[in-house]
Amino acid sequence: MTFRNGLDSLLRPEDSVLVLIDHQPYQLANLNSHDPQAVVNNTTALAKTAKVFGVPTILTSVIAGRGGLIFKHVTDVFPGQEVIDRTFINTWEDKAVVDAVKATGRKQLIIAGLWTEICVAMPAIQAAGEGWDVTVITDASGGTSVEAHAVAIQRMIAAGINMMTWLALAAEWQRDWARVDTAGPLTQVMIDHVGGSGVAFMWEQQLLNTPVPAAG
Repeated sequence: MTFRNGLDSLLRPEDSVLVLIDHQPYQLANLNSHDPQAVVNNTTALAKTAKVFGVPTILTSVIAGRGGLIFKHVTDVFPGQEVIDRTFINTWEDKAVVDAVKATGRKQLIIAGLWTEICVAMPAIQAAGEGWDVTVITDASGGTSVEAHAVAIQRMIAAGINMMTWLALAAEWQRDWARVDTAGPLTQVMIDHVGGSGVAFMWEQQLLNTPVPAAG
């Protein structure tokens, strides 16, 4: 087994490309591994984070005329961007998607989608076999059951694929809070999508701007 370790194994925004697969109403209707609201939130946060770091993002759906359009929360992050609609279940068999990824010139391929056991696992395993450095964002993905999601993750790990959550990815891309160009916009994403941590940050800002009452 080749272990994924060392500084060069960490993800870098300048080497990353994100593919968001089939975040559509049909798939969401039978999402049972996660709270659907959480997956929509996490996927939106992932898309916004990619935009903060200038990471090219490919949006793709499968037979959108029947399965529904990609969530508006996601397409609003990339206004006017074409969504590649496929007939292939396996995204990596769709030439338009693969060509769009290859055109970025990047090799750290990051994938999230619905459902994990089908629309994420197939392209991830194929791309990894073709030499791509593949990472799956598990909390912006989801399966038809807890078991289906978990077994898919096990299968992909066995194929050498890296697993992360969206916030871990954001931290890995940021790496250093002294990178002020992205620190501010990323903080706003966290305020909007990280729940308690976002509220705690705003509270901290409030306290820093609130004079301490004088002693009586």
